[in-house]
Amino acid sequence: MARRYDAVLFDLLTALVDSWTLWNRVAGNAEAGKRWRTTYLRNTYGAGCYRPYETLVAEAAEQVGLAPGLANDLAAGYGSLEPWPEVPGVLRALGGVLPVGIVTNCSGKLGRVAAARTGADFAVIVTAEHAGFYKPHPRPYRMALEALEVVPERCLFVAGSPYDLFGADEVGLAAYWHDRVGMRAPPDAPTPLRHEKTLTPLLDFLGLAPPRGSS
Repeated sequence: MARRYDAVLFDLLTALVDSWTLWNRVAGNAEAGKRWRTTYLRNTYGAGCYRPYETLVAEAAEQVGLAPGLANDLAAGYGSLEPWPEVPGVLRALGGVLPVGIVTNCSGKLGRVAAARTGADFAVIVTAEHAGFYKPHPRPYRMALEALEVVPERCLFVAGSPYDLFGADEVGLAAYWHDRVGMRAPPDAPTPLRHEKTLTPLLDFLGLAPPRGSS
């Protein structure tokens, strides 16, 4: 059967790793963590040109009544991030068939740390710092496509948040939304091809058999 795509790009900090647990732990509880992270995501959506990731995180903390210094604690915790349970198996299955890459809204250093926590080798990792812009600006997505030497129509983007749906759509990328934490999409958000709670259906969607022992 002919392949539908020649490559797959992933959001990192929600689609592949559980960064939400880290935000909640640093914030002190899940409610505060969700407010902090949601405010950060909203601010980042409108940020455009890259400003230091830790600065945006600190500003969001202050806006929700948390200490801005928690941004440093969050960055220090990146080495403890864990992938979602099915992620290693899914990435192993994909890696043997299609090139996979990452487009993520963080610094270059933290992006490399978080990507390494998945245990996978990626053909390209584009961070907001590397691109000079935060998603959903088209530049990070286009840089990844250029590095993979693939046209948008032949690449699938796996989103972690609804904000990625805007950026992917603008550059012509079809999207699979891995909505692990149950985020509410803005009413004008583009509709993804699939909207799932886990990554496991991704393999079936791509026409690949699930790996043994995956969940």
